[in-house]
Amino acid sequence: MIFENKVYDEERALYGLHNAKVISCRFEGPADGESAFKECRDIEVEKCFFALRYPFWHVTNAKISGIEMTETCRAALWYDKNIEITNSVLGGIKALRECDYIFLSGCKIKSEEFAWKVRNIKITDSELTSQYPFFECMNMDIKKLSMTGKYSFQYVENVLIRDSVLKTKDAFWHAKNVTCENCILEGEYLAWYSENLKLVNCVIRGTQPLCYCKGLVLENCTMEKTDLSFERSEVEATVKGNIVSVKNPMKGFVKADSIGEIIVEEGFEGLCTIETK
Repeated sequence: MIFENKVYDEERALYGLHNAKVISCRFEGPADGESAFKECRDIEVEKCFFALRYPFWHVTNAKISGIEMTETCRAALWYDKNIEITNSVLGGIKALRECDYIFLSGCKIKSEEFAWKVRNIKITDSELTSQYPFFECMNMDIKKLSMTGKYSFQYVENVLIRDSVLKTKDAFWHAKNVTCENCILEGEYLAWYSENLKLVNCVIRGTQPLCYCKGLVLENCTMEKTDLSFERSEVEATVKGNIVSVKNPMKGFVKADSIGEIIVEEGFEGLCTIETK
């Protein structure tokens, strides 16, 4: 079954659709209807335009490609499973929520509160602008993501990020079991209260990074403009170049080419070894 070159603006326009293709259709109009694809399964949606709310709720097994969602297309994908989204533009607040097995590739995303409580998500070659993205997500595999925002990756678990540029303050707070490889991490207050965060060949920029961490590992990383680093953290860090300052590290070791200032406050009893060349 194929739906092509149609315009839909009514409520639940294609409710319960299955085993179908929807091509070059527009979801907009005066009726201002919601939930166009609710409760659908085994569908392909190509080159469509979305300006209405809640288009993909409770959808199972969908391939979505070449679509555009405007900023009025809010809460676009909720409670979905097995969704592939490629070469698409996703706008509108809260674009993904409570979904399982999501794959995004070649997408441009501008969405506040993007991807909350999503499980088993894979992202490649994409751009994201958001505040509070990836809240409480689990089992993530991210490669070549360019992200700008705030408060990202809070309370995530089991995450691998490679070859990405993340410009975001307050990232990875309370995160567990996260590995970043060959990434640029730029922003204030990186990864406070995280557990088992591993950074390999990364560039870290911004004030007061990596405080109150447990199981923190840095391998062959570069730190730039990073003052008051590692406060009360359990850390094993090998750093190229200079760290502006290290404050009250709790346990483990910090090795760097140079450290501008080592701050140990009166009464602090840490067991961390600090070495410079």
